[in-house]
Amino acid sequence: MNDNHGLSRRRFLGATAGAAAGAAALGIAGWPGAASAANGVLVPPGKRGIILYTVRDAISRDPLTTPQPSGFRRVLEELARLGYKQIEFAGYNQHANSEGGASLGNPAGAALLRGWLDDNGLEAEGNHASIPSTLNDTTLGQFDLACELAAILGLGHIGTGSDPTNSNFKADWDAAAERWNILGERAMTKFGLKLYTHNHDAAYNFLLDSGPLDPLGRPTRSSGVRKLEYFLTQTNPDYVFLEMDIYWAHVAQHRFISYTNPDGVATPDTFDPLALVQAQPIRFPLFHAKDGARTADAPGVGSGYVMVPLGTGNIDYGTFFANMGAKGYHNPMYEQDNAPSYTGGGSLGAAAVSYENMASLRG
Repeated sequence: MNDNHGLSRRRFLGATAGAAAGAAALGIAGWPGAASAANGVLVPPGKRGIILYTVRDAISRDPLTTPQPSGFRRVLEELARLGYKQIEFAGYNQHANSEGGASLGNPAGAALLRGWLDDNGLEAEGNHASIPSTLNDTTLGQFDLACELAAILGLGHIGTGSDPTNSNFKADWDAAAERWNILGERAMTKFGLKLYTHNHDAAYNFLLDSGPLDPLGRPTRSSGVRKLEYFLTQTNPDYVFLEMDIYWAHVAQHRFISYTNPDGVATPDTFDPLALVQAQPIRFPLFHAKDGARTADAPGVGSGYVMVPLGTGNIDYGTFFANMGAKGYHNPMYEQDNAPSYTGGGSLGAAAVSYENMASLRG
């Protein structure tokens, strides 16, 4: 990417040490990772991020009808006031009455957003955009435009909130890997961007890659390889990256506990999200730090978790961030899909609680 938009800031984020001291007391008692201030800060101040999908209700509010922060400019100001330093976009739309109008998904709008980011000491790391499902001149042109907007914004990554394919079949994952290799190389060589996919729980279900075949000639059983793990083996590690949603990975750990092997035998298998990251940490430049409170669901039944503000659930973020490898490389983005309904002040209230608990992580 042309480095005309202050990207050098990214080089020193991991070195900012200061503000750990006051944050230590803010962890919730008993939460893994909310430990002694004598231990190291797991998420440095400059790496504490949020995806704007979490606060989408605030961004979409009509500023003419409420004194609350509304629209990109005011919401970015509020997030910076809370302490966040990194931003992940989830599109570029806001309420039409907000400064800049309804859509900022164009070069002029991206320049406006970039100014607001810079004014508040914020750095944008990624965006959940639409990745072409077919490749032709039109879709490649659209992809290039998305990359150009990312360059204006100073993003280091461009990605999607969807899995590469919703299919369970090996042939479809092969096709997705081929497409993503092409797009990943294009994003890197033309724009200096890392192309990433975000996971949901289904992406860690087992790949159907073994016989017998169904009437359409598709495999009905599995060798025990999980879909997104297979995708990693089929994509170029220089060009294709992942943003693990840690909550959905834990839901997958709860849900997908066995597969039917080629002989028709149910075979237990436990998914370990942390081990997947440890095996190749550079493939995971971004995370969604989304917490979940355990439910009473039996293994393999239901989701196993419900979303809650970061640090108020049962996912062991202290252990995860302390042991994932490549220290200082990763960019965790707090996300909570149901934050707009949070009773402690809506999405911005949830963002405040979650920032303090992210800051309190020690390991």
